[in-house]
This record gives sequence, structure tokens and C-alpha cells, in this order.
Amino acid sequence: MINKVKNIGYAALLVLSLGSCKKSIDDKFNNPEKTSTVSIPYMFTAMLNNDRVRPSYWNYRTFVLTATAEYAQTDYLPTSNTVYQPNDGYMGNRWEDFYHPTGNGSGPMALYKVMEGVYNKMSADDKKTNDVIMNAARVTLYDQASQMVDCWGDIPFSEASSLETSASVQNGKFDDQKALYKTFIDGLDAANTYFASAQLSTLAANSFTKQDILLGGSVDKWRRYTNSIRLRLLMRMSFYDENTAKTEVTKMLSNPTQYPLIDGGSVGSYSPSSSDVLLTPLTNYTNSLQSALTEGGSFYAPDYMLNKVMNPSNDPRIPVVYDKYGQTINNTFVPNATYRAMPIDLPAAQQESDATKYAIVDSVTFLTNSKLPGIVITAPEVNFLKAEAFERWGGGDAKAAYETAVTQSVYFYYYLNSLGTGTKPVLNTASIAPFLSSSVVAYTGAQTDKLAKIWTQKWVHFGFMQGTQAWAEYRRTKYPQLTFPSTGKLSGYTTPPNRLTYPSIERGFNSHYADVRAKDTRDAKIFWDVK
Repeated sequence: MINKVKNIGYAALLVLSLGSCKKSIDDKFNNPEKTSTVSIPYMFTAMLNNDRVRPSYWNYRTFVLTATAEYAQTDYLPTSNTVYQPNDGYMGNRWEDFYHPTGNGSGPMALYKVMEGVYNKMSADDKKTNDVIMNAARVTLYDQASQMVDCWGDIPFSEASSLETSASVQNGKFDDQKALYKTFIDGLDAANTYFASAQLSTLAANSFTKQDILLGGSVDKWRRYTNSIRLRLLMRMSFYDENTAKTEVTKMLSNPTQYPLIDGGSVGSYSPSSSDVLLTPLTNYTNSLQSALTEGGSFYAPDYMLNKVMNPSNDPRIPVVYDKYGQTINNTFVPNATYRAMPIDLPAAQQESDATKYAIVDSVTFLTNSKLPGIVITAPEVNFLKAEAFERWGGGDAKAAYETAVTQSVYFYYYLNSLGTGTKPVLNTASIAPFLSSSVVAYTGAQTDKLAKIWTQKWVHFGFMQGTQAWAEYRRTKYPQLTFPSTGKLSGYTTPPNRLTYPSIERGFNSHYADVRAKDTRDAKIFWDVK
């Protein structure tokens, strides 16, 4: 543990020391005497040490809670007239945090490019030692790059971070989003093949374990993470290219030995801590979601989620996701009688005057929980994906996968609550049975009804913490069927965007922007958004 913490701290210091993105990372990491034994492992830790993954203040306050989660309505939707207009500076900050190791992100693109350059100059023996880290780093990069594509579409990728691999600065071209998805899907398949037969030397295993702050050096978990992200991407593009998605997904789900997943063993009462891919806080990390939520006025429960989906089914997640709230009367706090979200169409003045009458985000689970992890991918999401695939293409029990996913989601949120000071009752599957049989949740009806329930319950599971995934899936599936107030909104911004437009920091400095200028509109759609 001492060595692991020491290495984590050293990696963090290296990231902090990088300074301006105009300086080469190579100067900081590339010691010719120690490159093969030091640089790649430490840079891998730096890739994982990412505040765009953790529930950190800046990421939530400026991006998730003011853009993606609002556009998916997994967060409270304010009445502001500019609510559908993303802040260009904040969006630029998020963009830069992917490409450069400064600010509030780890710069996974730049760090990976340096790792790749160092690796290519190694001897065969040193390459073999570092193969496991390079494959894990590639999975990390593809996961985070795919989220950039889901927000913006075409992005610089193949030529990005040229300063880290050459002596000159070159503007990176914008790679086609469809081609990038293919690169990610094919690359993840190759990584699974590597992990399936990886035989690590003692040196490689020790290095991987010390530097892997995400999965503790477990090759099996990295393999499951790899396949789960691949399943996510295949299903996301499945309405655009159903033949490819069906072929590849069916192959994966029909052979769990070759394609193991983060699915919690397909058991409802699973253990999130041992199954899910969660970036746990470092020892010096203090949670700041309370500030992020309260400063942005985003701590109210979202209308559709609580009032239309969770309340009608008596959802057992409600007590750990929301707080009834209330008001102080004669110096005594009086909680509200029920969990009720503020109606989305309530006039702004009334929202303000009646604010205490409505539920807010639970403080124990979220606001004051210093142990809240960053969510990378969870078993419930994977089982929802399996349920959709089985329902559309056969090959498995869609109902069983769906009910497992819903049950796991309940256990997941109670797990988050337990990380704080939560004292909610211990769950058991019998107590969840009435919830699964409620009309809102029960797996009944025509195929369209069943798919709608799969997508809606997955949307609930994502919640505001996975707002970016929720927004992507909402655009892909068009479920739940949300309404967005347009009255009083800024002209040109009366509805949420279909994609984020490129920030001015990229438009102004990348000469290749001219190649994508014509399709850089808020009404353009990501390629998989075809429903």
C-alpha cells in the first residue's frame, strides 16, 4: 500500500508539473536511462487519475450538471432562458482536458501518445514487460475518446498531440466519427484477445498492480471492462448499422468464456465494490458535489424521473437517491410528507417561492459522501444492454437480464449510500419483487413496450452522475419521452442541442476546423442518432 500510494502521488506530481500544453511532455517523462521501467507505468497512472471521471467539483459544476445531465433530464432542469446554451468556456475546458494534461483532466490523449512513442523505441523484452499497461491504456483512451465522439462527433484523434511525438506543432485533422467508432470497437476486440492469453512476468505484474489505481492490476477485470465498453459502443451504433452490431453482439453474448463482461455474475444481489469499474477517491480527495450542485441550483429532483417513473412504481431507490426536503417552522425543521419533484413547467417565480416543498438530491449518498467513486461502467448497465440485445435479436432471456439489471441498480445505489453514513435497511431480492411487478416496471407488453422499459430504467440508473451516458442513450433511443419547455428561452436555443458545437479554443487555433465548419451546428446529429 505504501508503494502504491507513493507511486500514485508521484504520478500526480508529474501531471501537475507539465505546465503549459505548449511544452513537450517528453521533457518531463523521458529519461533515457529509465524510460522502460519508469515512464510508461507512471504515465498510465496519470491517465487514470482523471477528474473528468471522478465526481469532482469542476467536472460536475461546469459540464455534467450544466449540459449533458440537463439535456437528458437526469438532473433538475432550471427555468433559465440560457439553459440550452452551453457555456463556450466550460465546453472548451472539457475539450482541452481530454487532449492536454493540465487543468482538471488528466489529458489521456497526450499521455497515451507519449507512452506509445516511448514504447515504440523499446527493446523486445521491455515491450513485453509493458504490453499489459499499453493495452490497458489503450482501453482507457478508447473509452474516454468515445465519449468525446458522443458529445461532438468528429474529433482530432489520429494526428492529435503531435507535439508529444514530434519536434513541431501540427494541427490535428478531424477524424470521421464513424471511422473512429470502428477503430475503438476493433481495438477493444484486439485488447480482449491480448488479455485472454496474457502471461505476465513478475516485473510486469508488480508494476501493473502498483500503478493501476482503477482495477488493481487484475487482468481479468481489464478484460471484462474492455468487452463491456465494446458492448456499449456496438449497441450505441446498432440503429445505424444493425447488421454489424447484431453479428458482433451475438458473438459476444453467445460466448461468455471468450467475452466475459462486467455483469455481476448476472446476479441481482451483486456486490458493486467487487464487480463494477469504479475510480475510488485518492487519500487526499475530498468530495465537492455539494458545492457543484448547490451553486448551480441543481440539487432538486428531476420532474419526470421522480414524478413519472419512480414514484408510480414505489421505487426502492427513492430513499437513497432523494431527500424529501422541507422547511423550518418556528426554529424546527419540518420535512415534507412525500417525495415530490418540482414540476418542470412551474413558473420561475413559483419555483423559487415554493422550493422547499420539493425533493432534493440525497445528502448522505451524494452531497456529503467523500467516498463517492467515479463511475466508469457498472453491471446494471451491462445487463440492460444484454436485455436490449436479447429482446431485439434473440439468443437469451431478455426478461431475466432486464430484471437482473433493475435489481442490481437498486443494490448499486444502496451501496453508494453505504459509503457515506447511510443507515437504510439491508436489501434482499424478496423486498424488490413488488417493484419488479409494478405496471411501470413489469416486463410485459409488446416489444416496443419492453424496449421502452429497458431504456427508461437504464436512464434512471445512469442518473445525474452518469449524465453524459444518459444524454447519449436518450438521443439514441428517444426514451423516456421527455418534454422540454421552450417558452422564454433564448432565440436559437429553445431546445437542447443534438450535439455540442466545437469550442472557440478549437475553432480559433486548429486550421482543420474548416473541414468540419459546415456541419458544426447544434442541430446536426451524431452518426448513431437515427431514430
